[in-house]
Amino acid sequence: MAVLVRRLDEGLPLPAYARVGDAGLDLYAVRSLTLLPGERALVGTGIALALPDGYAAFTHPRSGLAARHGVTIVNAPGTVDAGYRGEIMVNLINLDPTQAFVVERGDRIAQLVVQRVEQVALLVADSLPDSDRGETGHGASGGFAGAADTRLAHGRQVGTVELAGLVEPTIEG
Repeated sequence: MAVLVRRLDEGLPLPAYARVGDAGLDLYAVRSLTLLPGERALVGTGIALALPDGYAAFTHPRSGLAARHGVTIVNAPGTVDAGYRGEIMVNLINLDPTQAFVVERGDRIAQLVVQRVEQVALLVADSLPDSDRGETGHGASGGFAGAADTRLAHGRQVGTVELAGLVEPTIEG
């Protein structure tokens, strides 16, 4: 499938697959910046697309940035609708509690996955048909139902979430 791309920054490479068979095209940063611990920034990629109707693109984090530096995408995956013609932006966040992260112009900051999507018609129902899973979720199949999950923000404990009952987090200390 061919997709029209508008190059907004001639100094950057076009998105490309690193290897045959890869799902994501590498996206590059248009500018250099430093993300302090807990900081986020909207970073341009220097491209705009014309996706055909029935398709969308999704910006996904790069696994190496997440694993080695704690840098990911705030709204992962970010959605690029078929009708959007502006620059693809990536909302990066540095989740490392102590180390700043430097993004250099031209660094690979995300991956773009293009997928076929369906639009649906929602039909209001008073009840839903039964299924094997039912209403279980949020860790139920992994043995974590009812387990407490402690959240951290900027290196401080933010609160506790009960996975089977979702308690709102509160700031402690």
